[in-house]
Amino acid sequence: MIYHDGWWFFGMHALWWLFWFCLTVLFLAFLQPISRREARKRRSTPLEILQKRYPADEITTQEYEERKAPARRGRTGEE
Repeated sequence: MIYHDGWWFFGMHALWWLFWFCLTVLFLAFLQPISRREARKRRSTPLEILQKRYPADEITTQEYEERKAPARRGRTGEE
């Protein structure tokens, strides 16, 4: 009969958990890769944000008009 003190078994058990965790993370990472270029496309532009905020009454007409010109040029208007 072979006697095992259990320490080696715990180490092997932990390695299996680590293996499956890493395998799951890799699977999820490659499932739907998003490049930086695609991520930038998904962000709203400053003009789009203004166009959403104005009808929601978050900004006034005066604020909208002041911020619209710099937003069209691609700047935030804060210099």
